[in-house]
Amino acid sequence: MPKVSSVIVPYTTYLRVYEPLAAFPEPERGHWARYARRSDRPSYQDELRRSLADLLPTPPIPVPVHESADAFVLEVDGVVCVCPWRTRLRGWQALDELTEELPPPVLDAVLPPVVRRQAAQDYERWLARNPDARPWIRTATWQVPLNWFVVVGDEERRFDKGSAETPPTLRYRTPMVQARRRVARALRALKESVDEGPLIDGVIDVGRWLEEFHPRSLVELDYGGLVHVLPVGELEDDHSAADVAEGIEALRHGDGVTAGDAYGRLVERWRSVRDRRSAN
Repeated sequence: MPKVSSVIVPYTTYLRVYEPLAAFPEPERGHWARYARRSDRPSYQDELRRSLADLLPTPPIPVPVHESADAFVLEVDGVVCVCPWRTRLRGWQALDELTEELPPPVLDAVLPPVVRRQAAQDYERWLARNPDARPWIRTATWQVPLNWFVVVGDEERRFDKGSAETPPTLRYRTPMVQARRRVARALRALKESVDEGPLIDGVIDVGRWLEEFHPRSLVELDYGGLVHVLPVGELEDDHSAADVAEGIEALRHGDGVTAGDAYGRLVERWRSVRDRRSAN
């Protein structure tokens, strides 16, 4: 499948779930089994480039007309696991979130109201036919949400500095059962130590999402395009999952000082990333 361009699209990070082929009903299972054998599978950068290209026509196309038939593929211990892109579904959901992020004049200039209304109507009709639909991928821009780090452990961190030809990579992968165990442990510690608020709500939300998938799935946290705008030294020193785990463990033991120190490191690290967003 041809690429739209070779331009690197930065900023986006990902939380993905890879399910074993056995989790999919036929004929979808057969499709993914054949797809996994392909050698020309596109990358997340290809998906981003296609999405940006759809915004160039007049009027723009905020959501693909057809659902993507692509996926990310992993093979672990002989078991093929796939993470369907579901670009159309994620596009609809992102469009809902966009109304909260952009001022109305800017939003209207980027995506005219008539275009947004049509997309919302299409989504409503589609959702009526697919009430249990959920994406296998969550995305964020210019950040990794703190509740994502609850899911993974520092021992699962894999960092590659890259080279002149290849960009750096920073990602975590963990078994679903371990991810769910960490979420449950974090929720207990947080509910016993802090007031209800966005942090607890975020952990509850990601925990409910993970419950939707096969128990033998894999969960991947990927810094994605953010590695293209952060210095290699900052990426190498980024152990946010360890800071989150340290903070939660400190809360479990009633050590507010250590928990506060861990949270302070996280805030400072991600404030510097947000500062780059503002500069752009």
